[in-house]
Amino acid sequence: MIGNIELLSRLVLAALLGSVIGFERERLNWAAGLRTHMLVCVGSSLIMLVSAFGFADVLGEKNVVLDPSRIAAQVVSGIGFLGAGSILLRGEVVRGLTTAASLWSVAGIGLAVGGGMYTAAVGATIIILVILAGMKPLERRFISVKQQRNIDLLVERGSVSLDSVHSALGTGSVRVKQFIVQQSEDDPDLDSVQIGLSRATDAEFAMIRARLTAMAGVRESRNGN
Repeated sequence: MIGNIELLSRLVLAALLGSVIGFERERLNWAAGLRTHMLVCVGSSLIMLVSAFGFADVLGEKNVVLDPSRIAAQVVSGIGFLGAGSILLRGEVVRGLTTAASLWSVAGIGLAVGGGMYTAAVGATIIILVILAGMKPLERRFISVKQQRNIDLLVERGSVSLDSVHSALGTGSVRVKQFIVQQSEDDPDLDSVQIGLSRATDAEFAMIRARLTAMAGVRESRNGN
């Protein structure tokens, strides 16, 4: 059995490592942010401590055999309900998969800290942070740009929704991968709509832009960045 100071140190370290990952998600305003990641990491670390040391007083009893990994293993499958809660489906647009994966990874970090594998926990935290924060600019520059065509619309406030975009494009058209609506900086009565589409040829893109421009309430359209 480890001492109380070591036990508390592992929980504190789990909270710190979880906060590092959670801060990156909080910065992007995801539902599972700083506190959620910290709680997942501390909770999984505590479960690992209970699994490894919580039954030490009965191990000496006759016919008592315990598997210290049995309780901790439930974290891997049990964390799925939190991950599912962070995934959003809006029409054909799925958001939150990366956040769900980060929650699952943070649970692994907590288990590692609870098991005393500090080097693995810190190393995994650094690697995950690089993946979340460092890879995104590269992904946008070299992958997303090639796979996505963007259109920016200036529309009357509340006149354009994801459903109306799908209706204008029709069945069998390209998929809408991103749909963002925010108030126009120049006119509070207008909305700025950013639409990201799956890969399309120049001819298809021109036809799609014409359809979107012809929608009711659209004042202006231009190619997005």
